[in-house]
Amino acid sequence: MNDVASYRVQLRDGMDFAGLERRLDQIAALGVSHLYLSPILTAASGSTHGYDVTDPTEIDASLGGLDGFEKLAAAARGKGLKIVLDIVPNHMAFGLDTPWFRDVLRKGMRSPHAPKFDIDWSTGYLALPWLERPLAELAETGEVEIGEGVLKVAGLEVPLSPGSDGEGRIEDIEALHARQHWRLIPWPLERDSITHRRFFSVTSLIGVRVEDPEVFEETHALLFDLVDRDLVQGLRVDHVDGLVDPEGYLTQLANRVPNIDIWVEKILVMGETLPDWQVAGTTGYEAAAVIARILTNPSGLDEIDALWRRESGTEGGFHPMVEQAKREVLVDELAAELRQLRTLAQAIAETEGEPIGPETLREAITELLVAFPRYRSYVRSAASQSDRTIWRACADRAAENVRHRDTIDWLVDRMLASDSDEACAFTVRMEQVTGALLAKAHEDTAGFRFNRYLTANEVGADPDRPTTTADEVNEALAERLKHWPRALTLGSSHDTKRSADARARIAALSHAPEALAALWEDAGRLPASDVLDANRRFYAFQIALAIAGEPDAGDRAAAHMVKALREGKEVSYWTAPNEEREANMQAWVRALLAHWDAHQPSELKRVQRIGEHLSLVEIGLRCLWPGMPDIYQGEERLLLQLTDPDNRRLPEWDALAAASGQKSDLLRAVLSIRRAHPDLFREGTAEWEAPEKARHLVRRGTGGEVRLTITTDALPAEGLQWSSQSAELGQTLGLYLH
Repeated sequence: MNDVASYRVQLRDGMDFAGLERRLDQIAALGVSHLYLSPILTAASGSTHGYDVTDPTEIDASLGGLDGFEKLAAAARGKGLKIVLDIVPNHMAFGLDTPWFRDVLRKGMRSPHAPKFDIDWSTGYLALPWLERPLAELAETGEVEIGEGVLKVAGLEVPLSPGSDGEGRIEDIEALHARQHWRLIPWPLERDSITHRRFFSVTSLIGVRVEDPEVFEETHALLFDLVDRDLVQGLRVDHVDGLVDPEGYLTQLANRVPNIDIWVEKILVMGETLPDWQVAGTTGYEAAAVIARILTNPSGLDEIDALWRRESGTEGGFHPMVEQAKREVLVDELAAELRQLRTLAQAIAETEGEPIGPETLREAITELLVAFPRYRSYVRSAASQSDRTIWRACADRAAENVRHRDTIDWLVDRMLASDSDEACAFTVRMEQVTGALLAKAHEDTAGFRFNRYLTANEVGADPDRPTTTADEVNEALAERLKHWPRALTLGSSHDTKRSADARARIAALSHAPEALAALWEDAGRLPASDVLDANRRFYAFQIALAIAGEPDAGDRAAAHMVKALREGKEVSYWTAPNEEREANMQAWVRALLAHWDAHQPSELKRVQRIGEHLSLVEIGLRCLWPGMPDIYQGEERLLLQLTDPDNRRLPEWDALAAASGQKSDLLRAVLSIRRAHPDLFREGTAEWEAPEKARHLVRRGTGGEVRLTITTDALPAEGLQWSSQSAELGQTLGLYLH
């Protein structure tokens, strides 16, 4: 069966195996070849996404369990669909729902499950930052009691070590507490006290030590059984950069399941290429970024930039904001990780007899982390010249901000040598923290501050480089064809900040900057506009534009603005929300959408029309791009979504089944070409041509070509549509957008 396209479905929150089985006909009718599922292993109670796995040895009963999955797999096979599973090797749920973790709480380091988790036992206990107030204070107010082998507090039942419960009597709570393998602490103290490796800054997820062969086998046993029984034909590895040794893990995985495809969630910055791993490629954020830049009109972007800077007073570029955000994140959300790195570096210094103080180490580590330009390096697994060059360059940049660079150079030397246990431990942790830091600073902080043009504020994109050239596009095509011809190409995902169609609608502003100017000026007349920060209003304006006309757009935009303000960390915070400022921004974005609904401005309609055209361009490019296109649930028609949880809502499956229109017809047509002519896409070439007034993506093979033609003159026109011309290979297969 040809690798035509994958169709991503989010399970849970209203969709289980039986429900999905009933939708297989309409999914298969699109012409896709792969059914791509979010995690299916047992997850925390009430999980809406499945990334908080509690038991990797069983399939979640809430989805239908093993029996339900076997039925789904059989039904999918009958429809000609391969199944790709999203797997989560990096972490599990840090909570009482996790049986292995409960055993660790009860038995500590003596638990057979203790080696499975990445825990720092040097303090002698596992910190549990789950309380609102200190345990002793809660005990004084009668909010603590002892049950059968558990301590009951704050709605929790935390396992007690055997024989420590005083036969069920409340005694000196501090003495009881001291006898446990854990310490319950107020959650605000987690930055100073956590003892486990987290997923990014998410304390409720604990790192898993899959680098240990026994842990690898035990955590993957069920998945291997599903693959061995041919119930699963592909794997998508979540957060590969969080692992101790990504290359080693992927090699071990590929050797164990050699006959299936493996894709990795790996975010590449511009100019970075995927290491030579045993995988089919990435999930495709880098391709989505190139396509978004293709959709952007450079001259119009210049006008957007001028308007935004004039209104907001913003100066400079995006990357200085990222640097500032990194510094803030390191003293707040990732303070615990910075503290641990300093301790690991101190251990190297003590072993080698280097007289370096803790503050000098903290300063050097901070500057190196701020200077590192990618998500991570792979010093221990590859020690490539590229990694060495990057870290040496980081040392030079870091040294610009300190009086003496000796400690910075010493740390980099120790990392690149990794010639002791202490140096190896430090290197591993540095490489894991760089990814968490860049994600939190770039995607989740600066990405909500630098609000010029939200199409470029995306995972894997660079807001300082929102446009592209023909040469750059051809370089990206050549890289894909040469190295990763079977990588995925996504448009939307459960993690994108805006769906592909929402990004396309915002990109339409670059093709109609005069419409933007008129709409922005009109929006400025709404009540309270003059008391709201213009930069954040510019963000809210684009969010409103992205989903204008959608059901419940006001509620959805308002809910999103709470997340946006808290992620931006300037006027409100997750740990200290400013509800008044949030409410003011919510009221404004609701008022804007209501104003547009009431008046239907012609400029808005024009932007929406252009956006629909660009959505066709986007889906056409995605389906003809080297690799395999990935279609997110609901993308067969216009899908206007914001970041999670908005993009994880259950699709209107009945409406999708009846979907017929330009986008769905185009999607089916291009996928039918891919299915009918696999050699053209497997072995042919890809070229971007940009003559005057038209641009073309051309896929050529020995027997003919497929050409996507984008006629730029038609962008503002009414009645935008596409048409196809096809013939036997040997002649030209043409697919034209007018």
